[in-house]
Amino acid sequence: MPTTLVAFLGACTLIAASPGPSTVLIIKQSLHSRRSGFLTVLGNETGVFVWGVVAALGLTALLTASEIAYDVMRIVGAVVLVTFGIQALRQARRARTGTDDGGWESTGRTGPAAHRAGLLLNLANPKAAVFALSFLPQFVPEGAPHLPTMIGLAALWAVYEIGYYGLYVWFVGRLRAVLSRAGVRRRLEQVSGGVLLILGVRMALES
Repeated sequence: MPTTLVAFLGACTLIAASPGPSTVLIIKQSLHSRRSGFLTVLGNETGVFVWGVVAALGLTALLTASEIAYDVMRIVGAVVLVTFGIQALRQARRARTGTDDGGWESTGRTGPAAHRAGLLLNLANPKAAVFALSFLPQFVPEGAPHLPTMIGLAALWAVYEIGYYGLYVWFVGRLRAVLSRAGVRRRLEQVSGGVLLILGVRMALES
């Protein structure tokens, strides 16, 4: 079991290090405040745990078996990504025109809204569901009870990623004095918005 856990945590590290929509959103929200960034992390990892439990119960197989269900989730996920991307670009535009006079933090999602953003982005991604179904069973030791072990691994995965992405939030916070400059802020909003838009369009066009 210790060897399995080491391999599992190593795989979790590789997964978290792979850039994706959640990483972009976490960094973007961390630019507004550490609280906003950390709550986005918590929302994302709530989604990770939910998909892990769904996979443990075997319900994810229904999604993979139904092309219509998968396509519906894919389109919903694309809409979420595009919406977040447009919001980021609008924030960048407000910063450029000077209409955003409420401070940088006022343009970001704070409190429950930041948590919901992270959760929504994760739950709207059908790839996250399919990945949980294929990833977690590989680390269930032979002879171990399947359901509780899968749920335990899902919880460990979520907790581990909270720590991993928490480092992103901390690092961005350390650079806040530089990143909060108006010009830098605007460029970062433009980049994050553009990336989210591209990811959303790509998800919509995937077959």
